[in-house]
Amino acid sequence: MSAIRDLFRPDSRFPGLASVAAVTLFCILFLHAESQGAVMGLVVGALAGLPLLARFDWTQHVSASFAHHPRLLHGAMLAGVIIVLAAFHDQHFPLLMLATVLLYIVVCLGLNVQFGYAGVLNFAGAAFFGVGAYTSAVLATKTALPHLLVVATGGVLAALIGSLLILPLLRTRGHYAALVTIAFSLLFKTLIEVNDALGGPQGLKVPGLNLFGWNLNEALGIGGVELSFYANYVVLALVLAAAAFVLTRRLERSWIGLNLDAVSLDETASATFGIDVARWKITAFTIGNFFAGVAGAVYGMMTGFAHPNNYTFGDSLILVSIILLGGIGNPWGLAVAAAIVLVLPEKLQFIQEYRILLFSVLVILILLFRPLGLLPRQVRVYVPGWRPR
Repeated sequence: MSAIRDLFRPDSRFPGLASVAAVTLFCILFLHAESQGAVMGLVVGALAGLPLLARFDWTQHVSASFAHHPRLLHGAMLAGVIIVLAAFHDQHFPLLMLATVLLYIVVCLGLNVQFGYAGVLNFAGAAFFGVGAYTSAVLATKTALPHLLVVATGGVLAALIGSLLILPLLRTRGHYAALVTIAFSLLFKTLIEVNDALGGPQGLKVPGLNLFGWNLNEALGIGGVELSFYANYVVLALVLAAAAFVLTRRLERSWIGLNLDAVSLDETASATFGIDVARWKITAFTIGNFFAGVAGAVYGMMTGFAHPNNYTFGDSLILVSIILLGGIGNPWGLAVAAAIVLVLPEKLQFIQEYRILLFSVLVILILLFRPLGLLPRQVRVYVPGWRPR
């Protein structure tokens, strides 16, 4: 009995490692399932297990485990992705979905800086994602810029275009600020559709990514085993997601994150104590849009096409639903939520046409019954070594 209690101590590694292993196994089974019955069986089984996990406060144990052993669990997460990659090394669709989830995590990490840290509402995440994709389409076909610079330019342009919204965002708050970003999201799609230079409603073709002579659209062979070319994009997306995650966590724990938290909690009190509210809102908005632009540029080159219907207000709502489901301000929750929101409709084809309705209902249920998300953000530690009791 004492051995079992030791496994669930606040500083135990077991809950975190067990959760990573279970999620990895579930992802492999879920992606491998082909019949709708098998997919539904896995979904029902997962839903049935949630009340049992809640009964034993599993979420709290996992959060404490991640807080005490971040490096170990970071490595476990990376190992889990690599295991999934190895399991489907020669299959296009599972690897495409895996790369897409990783790129969406990058976008949502940027939104997390805006939503979770600075309290800046942004319902135009898909529009900035699209800015990156269209940037890659234009620059990769019309110029001789190295593709690495094209990807970086996609992030910079998304940040610069986002600066057009800075003034109205600084002059509004709450739902009024949200309406500004909603208007921009609708305007972005309309401008692309009427602009023949950007392909109009037909969209633009995007060439595959080439990094230092490495063509990511060509399949690799390792030891006589041929890999799907999407494996290249999985590796790149994993590097981007890991870099974005590290930057986000460093930002959160720094004095910059402290200022962002203060602005999010109370703008008036922050200004009273000398914090430049406008400066930190601009910083958060710019960083978040840069993340979205970079991910969008890679996504456009991976899919080979940039189309207006891929970057609509509905797609922005999908990003918002990932933030709410995972837990506002918690980067770990985004990974789980992104996998649920993106992969589930693709595997359950009969709900594909109703996915926006599904996400809307999901957001309402989360706000009603679990407003802090699946993995709520932990209390910020202001003094190193101190933890709430």
